[in-house]
Amino acid sequence: MDFLWTPWRMDYIMSDKSSAGCVFCNASQQDNDNEMLIVARGTHNFVILNRFPYNSGHLMIVPYRHQSSLEALSPETRVEMIEMASQAEHILNQVYRPQGFNMGINLGKSAGAGIDTHIHFHIVPRWEGDANFMSTLGQTRVLPEELPRSYQRIKAAWDGAEK
Repeated sequence: MDFLWTPWRMDYIMSDKSSAGCVFCNASQQDNDNEMLIVARGTHNFVILNRFPYNSGHLMIVPYRHQSSLEALSPETRVEMIEMASQAEHILNQVYRPQGFNMGINLGKSAGAGIDTHIHFHIVPRWEGDANFMSTLGQTRVLPEELPRSYQRIKAAWDGAEK
């Protein structure tokens, strides 16, 4: 029998998941971007690493305002969201050299939104064969890089691009 070791998951398994409020609002209001995995902050949105990524480098652009739809956001917020997504594409191309991307927003539970009350834009790097038998049959995702290392690499590239 083969074993897949994912020791970083124990923190999640043992954590108190009953925290009050929105995870995005809570993260944006903290002053420890490293711990919150916030890569960059804009005027209306922030970029955060997904704690439960589909692939290494899975980012989300999240507005500071707690809204559930694009139409509820200001035009400035929507424009900045797309500009940050464009920057994320550039950074992820630089850091990971993916062969493609999935980008988008799931509006509502029925559309697949895990957090449906606070809109967020996903940017997922993709490679040929990244959805192998482990994902397809075993319902298990194998990620080649731990979140802290992904954060360090993406944050360094983002900060370097802003200079």
